[in-house]
Amino acid sequence: MFLLFLFISILSCEKEPSLQRYFVEKTESNDFISVDVSPSILNSKPELLSAEEQKALESFKKMNILAFKETDQNQVQFDAERAELNEILKDEKYQQLIKFSSGKEGAAVYFVGTEAAIEEFVLYGNKKEDGFAVVRILGENMNPEDFMVLLKAIQKSDIDMEQFKPLQEILK
Repeated sequence: MFLLFLFISILSCEKEPSLQRYFVEKTESNDFISVDVSPSILNSKPELLSAEEQKALESFKKMNILAFKETDQNQVQFDAERAELNEILKDEKYQQLIKFSSGKEGAAVYFVGTEAAIEEFVLYGNKKEDGFAVVRILGENMNPEDFMVLLKAIQKSDIDMEQFKPLQEILK
């Protein structure tokens, strides 16, 4: 009896929606553009970065970007996908740092982990008539300050824009 209960518990856990599962499923869909970014894309020169920026960059492991472009033909799907993402992000493991909203568009930043040891930042933005994008920034022992420092370091880097070509195509 115990083994049966354990087996059912494992199966039910696997069916729980998660952002990672959402990314994996939607990467296969032609309706989405997916880009995986490694720290090497930044082409940053260590001598141009402060010690704080280097530390923040070292905590950054990878970034996953998933985008959906809304069209007249996929309005129903857009609404359904957006509702599914909103439901996933309601999970208590996604702690909201900040949210902006103005009716037809909005953005939010979430994190997973503790404030002293963040495993993942999630940026989610959507704009009616354009679409939405979800960005997962994965790392080790990041903190909110690292996130801001990382953004500064990215601005100083020589980003290889070739890896973002799929995103540029969908946004046209």
